[in-house]
Amino acid sequence: MSRISVRGFAVASATAVTTVGAVVGVAAGQPASVSAEATAADATIADIPAGAQAQVQTASLTQQADDQSTQADAAALKSAQEAARKAAAETAQSRKDAADEAKAKKDADARKKKEQAATRSSSRADLGDLLGKSSYSVAETQAIARQMMAGDQFQCFSNIVDHESGWNYRATNASSGAYGLVQALPGSKMSSAGSDWQTNPATQIKWGLNYMNDRYGSPCGAWSFWQANSWY
Repeated sequence: MSRISVRGFAVASATAVTTVGAVVGVAAGQPASVSAEATAADATIADIPAGAQAQVQTASLTQQADDQSTQADAAALKSAQEAARKAAAETAQSRKDAADEAKAKKDADARKKKEQAATRSSSRADLGDLLGKSSYSVAETQAIARQMMAGDQFQCFSNIVDHESGWNYRATNASSGAYGLVQALPGSKMSSAGSDWQTNPATQIKWGLNYMNDRYGSPCGAWSFWQANSWY
């Protein structure tokens, strides 16, 4: 057997050094006061009994395993800490994005309400300028209608009025007695919207809108029915 130095195994391990020193001291017949570390440094595998050799190697391997485990634990801790920092940063960013989105929506809603209020105020002023006249042109009558209903319903309302009266608020059906923009039958039905139903297109429009909403849900609902039946 070749003489392999014990120092190459586990002199870094206190447990291994003590074991080697003790074994070598006993094997060589040295006094107990001899330094275990010094003895271990000078000893060789051949100087150690066969049974003790296994103990030395086991102690060395155990120390190596402990060192590797410590390194692995440190790496795992570092990785966990980095993952936690990353998760915290992502959570903070998500909360910031949500807060920014909520603020943007709130600001947009506020602007929309402000614009709608301004539009309603302007519409009331414009409508006031149109009303109270002795006669109305088609363009004026259509302008009144636009201001009295939602923008997405005007075209449907206009389609019906185009077919019923051609936007003539004094239109009369000689055979049936239907009257006005929406050809109410009889025309006197429109008195529920105002006593000036015969001469005021706004009153006729108001009545027509109420009728379409009550019976068909909206002017567009009424127009869908009209297209299928040629009446409403």
